[in-house]
Amino acid sequence: MELQESPRSPAATKQLFWFFGIATAVKLLLIPSYHSTDLEVHRHWLAITHSLPLSQWYYDETSEWTLDYPPFFAYFERFLSVFANLIDPRIVHLHHGLNYKANSAIYFQRISVIVSDLFLLYGVYISTRNLPSLKRNLVWVLVIWSPGLLIVDHLHFQYNGFLFGWLLLSISFLAQGKDLMGGFLFAVLLCFKHLFAVAAPVYFVYLLRHYCRGGLVRGFARLSAIGAVVVAVFAAAYGPFVYHGQIQQVIRRMFPFGRGLCHAYWAPNFWVFYIMLDKGTAFLLRKVGFNIPAPVASFTGGLVGDASPFAVLPRITPMTTFIMVLLALSPCLFKTWRDPRPRLIARSVAYAYTCGFLFGWHVHEKASLHISIPLALVAVESLEDAKHYFLLSIVSCYSLFPLLYEVQEYPIKVLLLLLHTILTWFCFSALFAKNEATKGTLEVDKKTTQSESKGTSRTGVEKQRFELGWVAKSYLLGVVVVEIWGQFLHPYLLGDKLPFLPLMLVSMYCAIGIMYSWIWQLKSIIILS
Repeated sequence: MELQESPRSPAATKQLFWFFGIATAVKLLLIPSYHSTDLEVHRHWLAITHSLPLSQWYYDETSEWTLDYPPFFAYFERFLSVFANLIDPRIVHLHHGLNYKANSAIYFQRISVIVSDLFLLYGVYISTRNLPSLKRNLVWVLVIWSPGLLIVDHLHFQYNGFLFGWLLLSISFLAQGKDLMGGFLFAVLLCFKHLFAVAAPVYFVYLLRHYCRGGLVRGFARLSAIGAVVVAVFAAAYGPFVYHGQIQQVIRRMFPFGRGLCHAYWAPNFWVFYIMLDKGTAFLLRKVGFNIPAPVASFTGGLVGDASPFAVLPRITPMTTFIMVLLALSPCLFKTWRDPRPRLIARSVAYAYTCGFLFGWHVHEKASLHISIPLALVAVESLEDAKHYFLLSIVSCYSLFPLLYEVQEYPIKVLLLLLHTILTWFCFSALFAKNEATKGTLEVDKKTTQSESKGTSRTGVEKQRFELGWVAKSYLLGVVVVEIWGQFLHPYLLGDKLPFLPLMLVSMYCAIGIMYSWIWQLKSIIILS
């Protein structure tokens, strides 16, 4: 039997910091590279929370980048603004700091994201401390070296790693049977970023059935306890704004449904197919003589319309997407109600975010990280989980490519995806080769006949080897074809014609992969016993 290194040993901790150190070195090298308008968004939030009293935070309109995250994230920005003011007071000046792009501002914000990733490091450590060394190291590779997180947080610019630390901690405590702490951490997370609320129904059903069981009296006492914890967290976050009579304004900022069904860059979800069906149907009807007026907002141009108009198909409302998300999530909720097991919670949470990604309102490509990060904990459980994660992680990362549209960043995103693909392939291959070696040793100990033992070993190796089927290989080859067309052939053959086509192909092709992942996850949740 293989001797496993203790996950809490100094050597394991040192190894974890080596993983984080390598990732940090890459992030530091990326500081001068492209950043999106989100960098100015968060700089302005530093200025709002530093320059204005709390009662004006959610009313300020000095810039178009108004504060629209929950209060805990506003408090987090207020905390960072103290250090920003020490480095360069103009960073946090409400008026003079508008569109401030000095190196002091860029370096401070970039480094603040890197430092906040320490919380992701802690979340990964807690989530993997009871795993065997090989599986633990693999999860570290998948999360700490996630190419999607590098692209979104350290190029495009956001603070997702910090938030995923909270999510991983919450899932980890639930998996360990510490339901009250898991629920508390999830409530805190919701007060940092409300988009994580898609998994709230899973948490509610799971805690109600797993934590609040044990008879009427005990169940009611535990329900009261978890309810008091959640109320206390939300009171700490929203209480000051309730006191100032601003809760409606806060909610209005957090849920701007007027933004339209789709983001300016289409997320690869179900609504891509709906939009294209509407466009195709309208085009055919016009060809046969029907007078079909073109909608004011143009999905193919990447613009966001207030009414999410369609030429032929029924208009989609926020309530429609809400109902569809709940319908897609309902099998998982029924399963959780009947069989609330801690070891399935990571799967259920990831599936909930997949439903929200596919059918939600105004979904951004960045939300695919909500699927891939928690599924990293599941990927090491079985060969089929590993194959699914390998495909999903590539699709998720590739769907983020349109975020980095400048020429100088193209080699970076391609290299990140290639390195991730090669590294995860070899890691998964090593993991299941190791599992098979251990299995072979156990077979010998059974004292079966030599011929039976060899036959079993050969069959086991054939079944356990990490290898994709021809369908998955063909799909991944299609990713290469789509990228070659959009990056090289389309500009050469069509020039400036149909500028939306490359983005549309990326969205539609990645949407096929995400749809497959949704079906695969649902199947795995239902059939697992």
